[in-house]
Amino acid sequence: MKNYQAPQDLLKDRVILVTGAGQGIGKTAALTFAAHGATVILHGRSVKKLEAVYDEIEAAGHPQAAIFPLDLNKAEDKDFAAMAAGIGEQLGRLDGILHNAAKMDRPQPLEDQPLEQWLQLLRVNLAAPFALTRACLPLLKKAPDASIVMTSETHGHNPSAFWGGFAVAKSGVETLVNIWAQELAIHPNVRINAVVPGPVQSPQRSRTHPGERKDSLPVAETLMPLYLYLMGPDSRGSSGRIVEAATG
Repeated sequence: MKNYQAPQDLLKDRVILVTGAGQGIGKTAALTFAAHGATVILHGRSVKKLEAVYDEIEAAGHPQAAIFPLDLNKAEDKDFAAMAAGIGEQLGRLDGILHNAAKMDRPQPLEDQPLEQWLQLLRVNLAAPFALTRACLPLLKKAPDASIVMTSETHGHNPSAFWGGFAVAKSGVETLVNIWAQELAIHPNVRINAVVPGPVQSPQRSRTHPGERKDSLPVAETLMPLYLYLMGPDSRGSSGRIVEAATG
């Protein structure tokens, strides 16, 4: 999959929601999906960042994007329902979701992480992707070929000391994918998978590894063949998979 050659019109006429689209992997994925024909819905907290991505898509002559800002740490069921309703009213359909928004604090021992910190990590990294997917399922089920892509993380896939609530949340994402894939088996037009991106140049990586040389890491663009494969029609029939980018 990492060597997948996507046709230029792979995502033509599809509407794809990308969370965390203002920076890092989410931004790169949004630009890549748009370049392959998708109408991209840009989600994030910073309207300024989302508008910058929107402008890049428009300047490149790709399908006009949409912007839906929402703070996942504060959002409730009614907010996710309103977002799904807005997508349906404004765009008429939804063919895919890439869950890439994340909250990560500096690595620290479990005994130093208070409950409120854990609740925020679980809310943004696990509960919000669940709630948003749940709200959007009626739209996804109507699509002829819908794909949900969750983002796991190396320390959640293989639990490591000092990654605390973040690793637990990402481990939960993998369990969520497995459960939902089984429940969606009666809807063969909807699939759900997760990606473990591994170390790449990103704002999140800079926060957790401040002394690391950026040029020693691959750029987010190297992940895009995998993301295109999972989001596009060639992955139809593949569901419940946890794909490590380094080996996928």
